[in-house]
Amino acid sequence: MKKIIFIVALCIGLSVSAQKKTTIPDAAKASFTKSFPAAMEVKWAKEDANYEVDFLLNGKKMSAEYDAKGMLIETELSVTASELPAAVMPYVNQHYKGAAIKGMAKVTKPNGEINYELGIKGKDVMFDAKGKFLKEEKD
Repeated sequence: MKKIIFIVALCIGLSVSAQKKTTIPDAAKASFTKSFPAAMEVKWAKEDANYEVDFLLNGKKMSAEYDAKGMLIETELSVTASELPAAVMPYVNQHYKGAAIKGMAKVTKPNGEINYELGIKGKDVMFDAKGKFLKEEKD
């Protein structure tokens, strides 16, 4: 009897979790496929009101964020410290001394604006294209 109750409970749990799965709008998928046809290891997720897709392109980790209508909000390309503007690391060393950097990305908006984002102490620390500090926000 306990086995039957366990199996029924498991089935109910699985059906509830399947219903919570995020559906990605076709417009977002189509825009992504058109912009990044060679993308590999594609993984979608809901991010606030938008949709983020993580993927590999030419061996580099990237992500793109789309709204429900398929409009690109931004792309992020993983970078190394040597690819950051020269002013970034001195700022980080002064203001976040000894803190581990969890990730670094070049953020590009559809209008061509470029920023850099570093994950430090559970926060996203943003810099402009020249390495000037812009803001810090919770990750």
